[in-house]
Amino acid sequence: MAQRITIIGGGFGGLTAAISAAEAGAGVTLHEAHRRLGGRARTTQGPYRANEGPHAFYRKGPHWAWLRQRGLVGPLARVPLGALLRTRYRLDGRLRALPPLALARLAARRDAPVGRTFLGWATEVAGERTARAAANFAAVATFHHAPGLLSAAFTQERLRRAASLPPEAVYPVGGWQAVIDRMTARARELGVRIETGSRLEALPPSNNPIVVATSLESARRLLGDPGLHGESGRTLLLDLALRSRRGDAFFVSDLDGTGWVERFTTQDDSLAPTGEQLVQAQLPLAPDESRESGLARAERLLDLGFPDWSDRVLWRRTAVAAGRTGAVDRPGTTWRDRPSVDRGDGVYLVGDQVAAPGVLSEVSFTSALEAVSLALSRHPARQFIH
Repeated sequence: MAQRITIIGGGFGGLTAAISAAEAGAGVTLHEAHRRLGGRARTTQGPYRANEGPHAFYRKGPHWAWLRQRGLVGPLARVPLGALLRTRYRLDGRLRALPPLALARLAARRDAPVGRTFLGWATEVAGERTARAAANFAAVATFHHAPGLLSAAFTQERLRRAASLPPEAVYPVGGWQAVIDRMTARARELGVRIETGSRLEALPPSNNPIVVATSLESARRLLGDPGLHGESGRTLLLDLALRSRRGDAFFVSDLDGTGWVERFTTQDDSLAPTGEQLVQAQLPLAPDESRESGLARAERLLDLGFPDWSDRVLWRRTAVAAGRTGAVDRPGTTWRDRPSVDRGDGVYLVGDQVAAPGVLSEVSFTSALEAVSLALSRHPARQFIH
């Protein structure tokens, strides 16, 4: 008798869990509330393919090897060396071609403590100016409005990986949706039953394990657990299609604050029609900061790196994404202090804010593999009902 597993949520974590369980021989049913799978890994449809969520793989991450072994990564786009020379940094109100040299030295360290804030530790190591610049740069891998107030160990790991040379980040051609589509096809090949437009208001009655691969907010409702919380934040997203112009920056990082602008067609010109470029600004918002304030900060960065950008706009989309940071760890805490994967009674939690290691989407991946491993090992097939 085959083991059976129900998975709620068809994002990156849910699909990882579905594939992993099906490869182990389990019968899998996956429920997704939306018509399209992908969650925050979805990509917009049409001539402009803007990502809704994470934009790059970190090559040293755990999901990288797993996806490649299964042929799910697909063709990759890398940032041309020449484009790196078009990276700019806003510091002390001016646009610079290079960050402070001490920032690179700080990024290379591996001795940041768990029990202190990054800003406090880094100020002792490199001085306050460099520490603040490094904390603000780390926002690109934390999506948090104040990375300097988080655990030094947490922020340092993300700073190191974001600032690595050569760049650790690689980009799936066509956006993350291309990876999601390949994962979906693989799941179907393995016999996973995928139910889209299937919004569940409560856990289905079942003697089989259930993997909840949703946001913590949705999981709190499904599990009826008001104590299920994790710290996250909000991010202002501004997507733009611009007429191409020589001299535009590739990447602009705000070292005076938190936020950045990136031109994604630099590495993948399939994201917009010929002669056009796709740009995304991302500005982490403080809890009391308005959408308008974040938008104004985004436009100031665009003014610095993309002269006359407002006269070249062909398409524009603005949104505020809640829960954008994934998991963040305050001083004295680590990933082990987040909501546990095993919720008891055969229910397992997957997502980017749960107790699993990794950076951003790597947390969803790692928790998905753990959830499936626990489900299959703790619930023998003889207990399962067809």
